[in-house]
Amino acid sequence: MRETVHASRHTESERGSITAEFATVVPAVLLVLACCLGGMQLAAQQLRLQDAAAVAARSMARGDGAGAATARASQLVPGASIESSDRGDLACVTASSSGRFAGGVLAAIPLTAMSCALGG
Repeated sequence: MRETVHASRHTESERGSITAEFATVVPAVLLVLACCLGGMQLAAQQLRLQDAAAVAARSMARGDGAGAATARASQLVPGASIESSDRGDLACVTASSSGRFAGGVLAAIPLTAMSCALGG
């Protein structure tokens, strides 16, 4: 009989510990989830930037002006800065943007993509 009384006292003293542990773990899990989602948004933005640079480089290689190439790239990634250069027979485009779509600390990460296409 003494053992059951002792066991019930032990259980009552630890009754709120599960709630405290849960309250500590939930914010940490939410922070990790937010970082993962922000990273996925950055990766998607990088892919859009690479596509925009490739489209602009092909456009310039076909003989379209830099303005037309920039307009096409701006449609894919609004707010991106586009720089073009010629390297011999290659028309190269560098597209850059910040990670502002990811938000928070990840917004400070600069994203850059470069693509070249053979002119002619």
